[in-house]
Amino acid sequence: MRKALILPTKYVQGEDELLNLGYFVSTFGKSALLIASQEDVERVRPQLEATAEKFDVSFIEGGFNGEVTREETKRLQAVATEKQTDCIIGLGGGKAIDASKVVAEGEHLIIVPTIAAQDAPTSHSAVLYHEDGSFDDYAYFKQSPSVVLVDTKVIAKAPTRFLVAGMGDALSTYFEARATHHSYSRVNASLPMGTREGVTPPAVGTYAALALAKLCWDHLREDGLRAKIACDANVVTEALNKIVETNILLSGLGFESGGLAAAHAIHNGMTALHGAHSYLHGEKVAFATIAQLVLENADQSELEEVLDFCYSVNLPITLAELGVENITFEEAMEVAKIACIPEESIHSMPFPIIVEDVANAIIVADKIGQEYHSKH
Repeated sequence: MRKALILPTKYVQGEDELLNLGYFVSTFGKSALLIASQEDVERVRPQLEATAEKFDVSFIEGGFNGEVTREETKRLQAVATEKQTDCIIGLGGGKAIDASKVVAEGEHLIIVPTIAAQDAPTSHSAVLYHEDGSFDDYAYFKQSPSVVLVDTKVIAKAPTRFLVAGMGDALSTYFEARATHHSYSRVNASLPMGTREGVTPPAVGTYAALALAKLCWDHLREDGLRAKIACDANVVTEALNKIVETNILLSGLGFESGGLAAAHAIHNGMTALHGAHSYLHGEKVAFATIAQLVLENADQSELEEVLDFCYSVNLPITLAELGVENITFEEAMEVAKIACIPEESIHSMPFPIIVEDVANAIIVADKIGQEYHSKH
């Protein structure tokens, strides 16, 4: 049986760590193409200027239009070629990070997340979109980023909603990895859109990845609420440190090498619910995790633990909290049909998937959340 564990070369996290960015650039050369929104650059410009001076490197600001399209990434690649930069930096949220992965193509890449809202920074994959924001394709690269650099002071000063959304994404990690482990499903390179050059063949998850995924859930229960409170106050505590590592590193390794299952597929199906479009990825994944637990008829005590955690940090447990006041069976079926297309990760669940069962699980998960709220 073929197994694989995919990892970034270096992961570094700490207060004021952005001041060391210039050192990592210097390991590749003298200059870096900086891919980030103007707003994110201005947020950390003092640190960028200080580290550039200290380590005698330069940042070439490529600009970023906010969408990971083929046209935008080709433009940025042309800038890197013209300026002869020695490495690529993706700084900011998920879109800038994914754009930098596409531009770097697996070589000399430094990722600097300024929020801890999702677990993409450590992975070797990215999502491409069309200009209108609709999905285009998945992109996979021969290796994960060379460096993932996380400044916890920067994370603590970002809106708390992003940290909480990251907890919602991390929440699903163990339950999806567990399902994939039980079904011996292939993970970390399912390649739904066809063969990708330079990508190793799919493998099943390792015990190490499953253990990391389980640690996500342990950390969330232990310190999720305390980390939220620290972020509300814009300060760094050990609880915040633990949850930042959980959201970015543990969940990133856990999902990529442990596998995805129903929760992320149901999240993808929720694109059919227009009211939910403005909500963050992790907020929708939290509700979808509850739906997965209903689908697999998880122990009541486990379901209650998840509900308690979500409620404590203000993650959605009902569709109304995601902008969908009511859902009909027909609407739930539309979500389920998208979630159950042959390429989706829901087929990593350790039992046959029936579209109507998924629709029913979504409806019941919403009712369970409503009942929970009525008691609290």
